Amino acid sequence: MSAFVDFREVWLAYNDELLAQGQFAVEDITLQVEEGEFIAIVGPSGCGKSTFMKLATGLRRPSRGTIIIGGREVDGPLKITGMAFQAPSLLPWRTTLANVLLPLEIVEPYRSSFRAKKAEYVEKARKLLASVGLAGYEDKYPWQLSGGMQQRASICRALIHEPKMLLLDEPFGALDAFTREELWCTLRDLQAAQKFNVILVTHDLRESVFLADTVYVMSKSPGRFVVRREIDLPRPRDLEVTYTPEFTEIVHELRGHIGAIRKSGVAVPQ
Repeated sequence: MSAFVDFREVWLAYNDELLAQGQFAVEDITLQVEEGEFIAIVGPSGCGKSTFMKLATGLRRPSRGTIIIGGREVDGPLKITGMAFQAPSLLPWRTTLANVLLPLEIVEPYRSSFRAKKAEYVEKARKLLASVGLAGYEDKYPWQLSGGMQQRASICRALIHEPKMLLLDEPFGALDAFTREELWCTLRDLQAAQKFNVILVTHDLRESVFLADTVYVMSKSPGRFVVRREIDLPRPRDLEVTYTPEFTEIVHELRGHIGAIRKSGVAVPQ
């Protein structure tokens, strides 16, 4: 079976001048992700994690190499992805429900049928909001929601058009530890139910080990993957697993790799 996400020797320089000088943001990225797989990317600040996300969404074309997602070479922004960031970026003049519906108003094939199918789409959005604990908050505005509620709504907005892949860039980084762990479980349950691919960029090693099937560690800029660690903890995982020796051992192992990268630019041998 071919991989759902397939990066083949991908390099990216941000402009022609940097390319001519051989200055790359990421270099020699080769990566295969199976359909339905959840991967996390960790590494020191400025290593190219967000650049990788731009490549995976088609917002940036590689300077060298090819990217194939869902069996097609990426040559522009992908419609089969949803995205959520550290800042929920909900539109303040729209209710929670209206914010979640936004992609259906602007993304084809939903856009052209939005008026005719609005009642159906509203019901779909309400069910999605209920699944993340936001039933009863559909008519609230973003300023009436807590940070955790806003991020739940943001994830619903990213999933309303049923993308095949969800890209998350530090989505829980601004939240308190308790809310963050609640949202780990929300994301775990959504992904288990809908089986979409996830690429999560995070600085939180516990988050990466709890959620992901595979964790990749990036080197200092120019970013490249220097460690691939399969997380062999059984699913479904609950928060109790984060207190087990097996979990802690994996987190310490990844922390050791990142510590070595900070000092020398390379990971410790595996």
